[in-house]
Amino acid sequence: MRRPQDAEDTLSAVRRLRPKPPLSGMPKIPDSKVGQLLTLLDRTGVPQELEDLLRDLPGPKGVRPRVVLAGLLLSAYYTGRATVADAWRLLHYGLEPRARTWLGIPEHPPAGPAARIASSKRLYRGLNAITTALDPARYDRRSRLPQRHADFHAALWDSPEGRTAAARLQLLANRLVLASVRMADQRGYLRGWNGDVGVDATDIRVSARPDSSRLTTASTEVTAGWHFKGGTGDKVFGYSATLAIAAHHRDPGDDAPGAYPQLCLGFELDTPTVRTGPNALTILTQLGLPTGILAADRAYTGCSPSNFQTPVRRLGYRLALDYKVKERGLQGSWQGAPLVDGSLLCPLTPAPLIHATAGADDDTVRFRSDALREKIEAREPHHLKLKQGPNARGAIRLQCPASGPSPSVNCTRRDRLRPRAQAPAAMPSRVIDLSLPLPRTLPTAARPTVQVPDAERFAPPPAVTLPQVCCAGSITVPADTEANWRLAKYRQDVHYLHTPWLNTYRPIRSHNEGANGRFKSGTLDIGNPKHRPAPGQVAQTLLLAVMLTVANLTVLETWLTERAGPDELTDADFDATGPLPSLDTPRIALPEADNGRHPPPRSR
Repeated sequence: MRRPQDAEDTLSAVRRLRPKPPLSGMPKIPDSKVGQLLTLLDRTGVPQELEDLLRDLPGPKGVRPRVVLAGLLLSAYYTGRATVADAWRLLHYGLEPRARTWLGIPEHPPAGPAARIASSKRLYRGLNAITTALDPARYDRRSRLPQRHADFHAALWDSPEGRTAAARLQLLANRLVLASVRMADQRGYLRGWNGDVGVDATDIRVSARPDSSRLTTASTEVTAGWHFKGGTGDKVFGYSATLAIAAHHRDPGDDAPGAYPQLCLGFELDTPTVRTGPNALTILTQLGLPTGILAADRAYTGCSPSNFQTPVRRLGYRLALDYKVKERGLQGSWQGAPLVDGSLLCPLTPAPLIHATAGADDDTVRFRSDALREKIEAREPHHLKLKQGPNARGAIRLQCPASGPSPSVNCTRRDRLRPRAQAPAAMPSRVIDLSLPLPRTLPTAARPTVQVPDAERFAPPPAVTLPQVCCAGSITVPADTEANWRLAKYRQDVHYLHTPWLNTYRPIRSHNEGANGRFKSGTLDIGNPKHRPAPGQVAQTLLLAVMLTVANLTVLETWLTERAGPDELTDADFDATGPLPSLDTPRIALPEADNGRHPPPRSR
């Protein structure tokens, strides 16, 4: 029989429980900052959407979703941590009386340990109610489940109902991040941005331990997995967050790009190596911003074209990709034109140029020798030329390099099949305008000459037996996989390893890595699991959205300060956010094909 405890023991036990009252130095949050964050939060429509989801759920309601999200935003903004404990301290001990009335917080802080515990539990119940409404497979995360039970709950996330719930969760989370992006766009801070985007996946470590084969128990994070870092081979147990970062490429022929804040445009949290392409596509379909060049690493090149390359092109983006060792060199052909390193070349391109990068490892490509550099530069005049940009379906039209008013090669086959019309001789002008640019057409002697086979010179074959690109004025290059799977997968819009590609791919990728380093350092560290301790993929998604929103606000404030602007964002900035489009607004339909690059077999 349990021995009864006296009143002193009970009071001592209560005092040892969390949450503890704030220590000295608790910041007093000005009403203006609370009002700004509430304006940003209300413009997203997320609190009202959560209220609608929680209206019919049984059990105690706890704190309203608006108060929970506002507390987490304040916690991330002032402490760098998105924890309920810090949110509780700021809500009850850091707000001024006016801000308390906005959120329905009692006028005076809770007195005594019992009152503090009761108020904190209401806040915890509020977050628990939100995660319960959004979770497609709710389970007890306080203890490790048997392996078969964990596999069952993880499989529910991949069911049709689970994917619908996950899409709703990600849409609500991304609206928080998009609110800060929309604010910067409306205020003109993104005026110098040309629409280039860098997409990359970064690891989001969790506090939970991985599965145990010895105990046959699963991790408390049943949908987490091992994230392998490219280049180092290190692995981290947790989730993968796909981040889309505003970036720009360098073009030596144009003016320097304008200044703009490098914001996180959106994110997607998921199991590592699963749905790599569709996750990036989900972010891009929600932006509604100008489109430019999209650069991604080799993980996205390996995706199924119907899940990444084709839909991204139909959104209006041009692709800059990288390849693995086995993918370099000759990759296929289209209407007689060989596909080499993502670009279509003349059918009579010399073989040494076509196979210059075949089998080249990463070090060879990264530190190119003079011989390899000369071969890559010699490919330039043999590339098919762009005649017409992409249409609504992402298809483009290319033409032979020997055709048009500015041919880059000499070709007797082209001259025989499609002879040039002789332009009438014009009277020489007596006035020379020195302000006009020099003509870009090279003289015939300065252009390389395509070597036609000897048999073709002596006995020209009929046009129907020759490649279509040699006979037609131009050819259509589709973006979908119905015509040619390898063409849709490997083709890119910047010639691989040429100077424009180096000035495009490297800067955008460096913007990605720089943003990851900024978001994972300093006070606000999205990679530190102690800064977002709530378990479960739903809670981790919401907390990461809160932290990325605050990270964007911090980037904006730093950017303004560096340009002699105000140290903080003003009320005019937050008022310019404007309400986001309704959640019922139709969006571009995502492909219903497979889930992109399939994950390796799970070894639980």
